Amino acid sequence: MNNWKERITTNPAQCGGRPCIRSMRIRVVDVIDLLASGLTQNQVLQELPDLEPEDIEAALKYAGSKLDHPIIAA
Repeated sequence: MNNWKERITTNPAQCGGRPCIRSMRIRVVDVIDLLASGLTQNQVLQELPDLEPEDIEAALKYAGSKLDHPIIAA
């Protein structure tokens, strides 16, 4: 998915400025937490019916991008 960044939005007036899915009040962390608790992607989609499969992929890619940073060794 090349357009995952378009699915993640931030708005200081919504959800405390935390990253959300497509300007909805579904935070990226909510999606990640559901997956981390053991729900499958299909179960997450059932739990949050406004989500699309691409939204889950975008949330995962967003989280990965925040964790993947270079470490400079001296």
